[in-house]
Amino acid sequence: MNDLPLPDADALAHSDRLAAMIRGEIAASGGSLPFSRFMERCLYTPGLGYYSAGATKFGEAGDFVTAPEIGPLFASAVSQAVAPVLQELGPEACFLEIGGGSGAFAEVMLKRLLQLDAMPAKYWILEPSADLRERQRERLGRRLIPPVFDCVEWLDTPPQDTWNGVVFANEVIDALPTPRFVLREGEVFEEHVALDGEGRFVATDRPADPLLAAAVRHVERSRDVLFEDGYRSELLPQLPYWVQAVIGKLDAGALLFCDYGYPRKEYYLEQRDGGTMRAFYRHRMHNDVYRWPGLQDITASVDFTALAEAGTGAGFALAGYATQAGFLVGNGLIDRLGEAEARAPDEATTLRLRNEFKKLTLPNEMGERLQFMGFARDCNFDAAFLSGDLTWRL
Repeated sequence: MNDLPLPDADALAHSDRLAAMIRGEIAASGGSLPFSRFMERCLYTPGLGYYSAGATKFGEAGDFVTAPEIGPLFASAVSQAVAPVLQELGPEACFLEIGGGSGAFAEVMLKRLLQLDAMPAKYWILEPSADLRERQRERLGRRLIPPVFDCVEWLDTPPQDTWNGVVFANEVIDALPTPRFVLREGEVFEEHVALDGEGRFVATDRPADPLLAAAVRHVERSRDVLFEDGYRSELLPQLPYWVQAVIGKLDAGALLFCDYGYPRKEYYLEQRDGGTMRAFYRHRMHNDVYRWPGLQDITASVDFTALAEAGTGAGFALAGYATQAGFLVGNGLIDRLGEAEARAPDEATTLRLRNEFKKLTLPNEMGERLQFMGFARDCNFDAAFLSGDLTWRL
């Protein structure tokens, strides 16, 4: 962690303001906060949290790179997967993107859906960050033709009326504030954040509330293995409620999630006894999640078995589960690469496209680390997972 670049004075002052606010909340709460609350404050405090302030998050100038930011191939393949659903649902079908990033995904997605004659009636972006919302609006307004841009709407809350369509979330669940648990003498404790004698953030453990304790016991039963004392990890007991909240009153349609993670049997391996929690700063991953609140991303991998339970619990059928490489290749990624290469104006562009393809599909890049999961209700979405379906691993 000593090789992390030092933030400038303004950034450190920004972080100090957020840290002071969190220290005040710790003091007012009797000396500690649940880790999930600490994570929420670091990421989403208005004007100060990582996703709520104005610093660049994505790309070379940011802290990490998501698949849509690399180039157009990712969104082109996803559009190929969801276009039949939008066509089946009819002209009133809508598309809801949760967390729009830089707007790169929406730009390519809308252009491709227009080509496929699968334009949604509305393209909604549910974006909590005012800064990112403005960046998305500027980009899409500049790069889309007016009739296409006019169908884009930014939402403050999930759709309030009954609707049909598709919900898509890329690397969203891994940024949900998550509780951390640990076993002590067979009992479930929850990780809290307290202050040491010098005011630094430190971990401490408190008895878990009934919801978290029951969720941990559910994982133990589903794996038929008890956690050893000292085992520490993450768990999202609120995931079913989050899924039902973000889809709003979706009647018929599909849900598609892409994220880092594992099926439950692999997530809670005995050797993964420190969990998956990590931080990202200037393209460096490290484990000091208490460092520089508001300046670094904090993330945990997704338990895809829990996501399957949440989606089916919301009344949807599991359409499929695949690695990113399997899903994208199964939905025409190679053809999209060929089309893009045919339009490439020079050798440098062709090389960039091929590097993008490798980044999206190689196992040691994003190909297997990121995974897709889909759900459907009153529509056919199984075809998107005909290649490389891994539901048997759940």
